[in-house]
Amino acid sequence: MAKEDRINLETDPDQPRIYRIRVKGHLGREWTDWFEGLTVTPQEDGDTVLAGSVPDQAALHGLLKKVRDLGLPLVSVCPVRPENEEGHKE
Repeated sequence: MAKEDRINLETDPDQPRIYRIRVKGHLGREWTDWFEGLTVTPQEDGDTVLAGSVPDQAALHGLLKKVRDLGLPLVSVCPVRPENEEGHKE
């Protein structure tokens, strides 16, 4: 693949990315379907982490709207490099 044909995930916001969204409050794993297949992991500190692939920026905004609609305070939204999901360091 030529260098100019590669997709730069850092500059192309409409390419699928993996995100880790942290909210205040506990959600059970049964919320996975409502959050479009993201994993829902309650944390010991009372927060919940939603993690997984998000197809584009519009989908990310849709997920954040769902967080807002639940009234959960948003703690952070972090893009994650795919190698970090497998346990490798950045």
